Amino acid sequence: MPLPHRWLTSLMARYNGTGILIDCGEGTQIAMKEKGWSPKPIDIMCFTHYHADHISGLPGMLLTMGNAEKTTPLILIGPKGLSRVVNALRVVAPELPFELKYCEITEPEQTFEFDGMRIEAFKVNHNVTCYGYSIIIERKGRFLPDKAMALGLDRRCWSRLQNGEQIELDGKLYTPDMVMGKPRKGLKVTYCTDSRPTDSIVQNAAGADLFICEGMYAEPDKKEKAKEYKHMTFYEAAQIAKQAQVSKMWLTHYSPSLIRPEEYKNEVREIFPRTYIARDGWSEELLFEDVEDEE
Repeated sequence: MPLPHRWLTSLMARYNGTGILIDCGEGTQIAMKEKGWSPKPIDIMCFTHYHADHISGLPGMLLTMGNAEKTTPLILIGPKGLSRVVNALRVVAPELPFELKYCEITEPEQTFEFDGMRIEAFKVNHNVTCYGYSIIIERKGRFLPDKAMALGLDRRCWSRLQNGEQIELDGKLYTPDMVMGKPRKGLKVTYCTDSRPTDSIVQNAAGADLFICEGMYAEPDKKEKAKEYKHMTFYEAAQIAKQAQVSKMWLTHYSPSLIRPEEYKNEVREIFPRTYIARDGWSEELLFEDVEDEE
């Protein structure tokens, strides 16, 4: 439940002008306003599952987006039943100035491709069908002008090869790999909430620059409760982060009874040192490796 100083869990990511929102519980748009972010540029909305604390804020959010004069389509991604659930909630928001496009997840793992980015959904283990998500930005290798010149390629062809095109000149085929370096490390954010530990989380979070994971309980005597309600403890989340070799982990989705989660920070860091006890409004700009070096 939302508390006076804690909203329900959600994540907003922004890349190249595209906004991605994962989950939209009660109060999500207030949390965004506190952050100073607008809902208008949200182009993609993903839902982990259809429990109310993860989707009940949707009707208000849609109305606010419409009032902000959004006219571009909104892509919705979620487990089976997506259109049925959203249309039921839309009884109070029947008219919108933008189109809704539904992408229902039908497989244990499913990938959605977008311009310069992909979203990978993977099934987790909750008491209803539930998915985690990875947002991945891959990077091509650097263009190597020396190689292009050595091949005698006209400069007017260079950008086409950089953009992945093949070019045929004088009966000879030129492919991008002939003038491009090896792919560089991209960026990856993995988000998982409402689940028991599973191999699928470890596999899909592997190498993430930022792993955001539920830590419903921290108290040592709550492990059985976590098992009963299909949630995770801080310590189980830390084991996953360790196995997946992520760069850092933010814990989130705390039980309402967990008033001071930071009190358990030291014990969790004994398992995974780069664990952070996340709070509402946290954000971070992730940079490509060579950009970080320049900074």
